Formats: sequence, C-alpha cells, structure tokens
Amino acid sequence: MPEAPLPRPTDAELSILRVLWRCGPCTVRKVTEELEVETGYTTALKLLQIMHEKGLVVRDDSERTHVFSPALPAERTRRQLLDHLLDQAFGGSAHQLVQQALAGRRPSKSEIASLRQLLDSLERKSS
Repeated sequence: MPEAPLPRPTDAELSILRVLWRCGPCTVRKVTEELEVETGYTTALKLLQIMHEKGLVVRDDSERTHVFSPALPAERTRRQLLDHLLDQAFGGSAHQLVQQALAGRRPSKSEIASLRQLLDSLERKSS
C-alpha cells in the first residue's frame, strides 16, 4: 500500500527544507544562518515546530539542542509538488507543463541536450 503524501509545504517551509537537504541535519541556529532571507531564530523555531507537527521534518531531541532533518528526500517532495501542480494547473498533461516551462525560460544548450537524452530514453522504454 503506497504511503499517503505529506502536506504541501509553504514557501517558507520549502526554504527550510532546502537548507536541510543541502546541509543535512541542522539545529535551529544553523537553519537560521543558512537561510537566504533574513529569518529570526524564533521564527525559524516556530516554523520547524509546525513542520514537525505536519510530518515534514523529524526532530532528534536526545540532546539539549534539537536537531531537525527532512522527513522525505528532496526528490520525493519535489515529485509530490510537481504531481499536484500537474493535476491542478495542467489537467494532468505533462506536455502542457513542459511546453509552458520552456516557453517561460529559455533553456541552455546543455539543458536542451539533457532533455533530448531524457526524451530519447523515454521513447526507447515505451517501444
């Protein structure tokens, strides 16, 4: 039986998750230092507490200073977010999603080459 998806993180929660994915398990102080936007300690602590309640992070409270880790790997969280966007904004059409993404930002030559390889690989698998 597949696991139920976790709640979608807010933008602020995603910022914290990106820190945890990049740095690994962190204290609140470390998260605050690593965030790209100015966030106070108490704000980061409150967000991490909410994220813990939602199941987005796990907390190791075996020491005096709590250490937080993401509950899911980045790829799985991104997949859940993308699946939701795909269903809600594009009616499940991957074609429309990719078309819109490429129309909004011009991909580099290396990105185009990588996308071409991905499409070739998908085509070979479906044959």
